[in-house]
Amino acid sequence: MTATDELVQDLPPSAKLVLKVLEYNGGLTQKQIVENSRLSQRTVRDALDRLQEADVVEKDIYIPDARQNLYRLSIEDESEAETDEQEQAAEAEVVLD
Repeated sequence: MTATDELVQDLPPSAKLVLKVLEYNGGLTQKQIVENSRLSQRTVRDALDRLQEADVVEKDIYIPDARQNLYRLSIEDESEAETDEQEQAAEAEVVLD
């Protein structure tokens, strides 16, 4: 089970769907999430609020249109974290030699 799975296991299915849409597509606006998930605007807004409370999603300014927000995952994928740890360990070995 990844760190993200543990944080969202108690969230409703709509929040999990929004999370998967963001995992597959990267950063999206609320409107783009509505289009990709086929959920209602209100449901997506509620799911995003719940995901932000769980510190799984972060909100940034959407540069092309500052009236909108860009939502993206705030947690690294577990495999990325492992790769980073391995790279840091390799660098530490080089420094020690």
